[in-house]
Amino acid sequence: MTLDPGLASWLQLTLTPGLGAAALRAMLQRFGLPRSILERKRAELSAFARPEVIASLDSAQVKEAVARALAWASAPGHHIVTLGDDSYPRLLLEIPDPPPLLYAAGALELLQHPSLAVVGSRNATAQGEGNAESFAQALSDAGFAIVSGLALGIDAAAHRGGLAGRASTIAVLGTGIDIRYPRRNAQLAELIAARGLLVSEFALGTPPAAANFPRRNRLISGLAQGCLVVEAALASGSLITARAAADQGREVFALPGSIHSPLSKGCHALIKTGAKLVESADDVLAELGGFRPSGSASTTAALAAEPDGGGLLAHMGHDPVDVDALCTRAGLSAEQVSSELLRLELDGRITALPGGLYQRLEKGAGR
Repeated sequence: MTLDPGLASWLQLTLTPGLGAAALRAMLQRFGLPRSILERKRAELSAFARPEVIASLDSAQVKEAVARALAWASAPGHHIVTLGDDSYPRLLLEIPDPPPLLYAAGALELLQHPSLAVVGSRNATAQGEGNAESFAQALSDAGFAIVSGLALGIDAAAHRGGLAGRASTIAVLGTGIDIRYPRRNAQLAELIAARGLLVSEFALGTPPAAANFPRRNRLISGLAQGCLVVEAALASGSLITARAAADQGREVFALPGSIHSPLSKGCHALIKTGAKLVESADDVLAELGGFRPSGSASTTAALAAEPDGGGLLAHMGHDPVDVDALCTRAGLSAEQVSSELLRLELDGRITALPGGLYQRLEKGAGR
């Protein structure tokens, strides 16, 4: 890429330790572009930050960090996008605290693409991951890039679904863009860099830290026109993202689940407070004005049409159930029920849950 000659000035300000985004935005408003800020006397800039912070603007540490970032940005597929660039995502300009710059790797044009956030639990069930991937692929095929946070569980499934669809996916990181976290998703991150987009507001080399992820979450929602939550406990980072989405004026959607599952309680709480309950991707598209008749059934209709064949699956319902209850419902012995459960699990029709419970896997929920 051709580097903006003013990029070094942006980097010098954003890489100065202790100089926060709010102070930088205030200086931009007062003095104009970063080059104009840096031309000011350091005593004048001390009105916006502590004198020792302003003094470090010209430190060797900052100069080295700027050189490192410029070298990174010179590599193919690497970008640093500033508030002054035409490629800065328009939706982020609407949030109260847009980052002064973004590090990006991959298809930069996705920053201007219609997008939907899909988030949820790191400790997701197989059903939840299947729903997230199916919804994400359907929404990606409908033209929405899928935005998520590259975490384990629902995030990773959403990215996979986005990559499988035509509009791809954006992963917003809580680390420097050169850090692969979590390590289990390193291969997925490389795939997204090749076929989608990785984005971070954090400086190169920034390790994962608890305080980084709420900041990342506001960007996940800020980049998108809406936010879909798939499986979330009541104390969940996904609910932080959903609240940020609501505060930013975005649509919030939630997928309902079993009343017995802790991972449904966050989604149910969102629905109670105004999030839109969705059963299919078409429900989301209708709200966002992107609905196109797909001829596909909702979750409820698909399950009603599913051929259970009168076997054990017909007695399971859609809530977790144990072997004793199934024996009573089906009139079978424990040995017969256990054998049938094993067959259904191997066929991918059910999943085993903690506590000796089993739950039916609902196929095609995203379509």
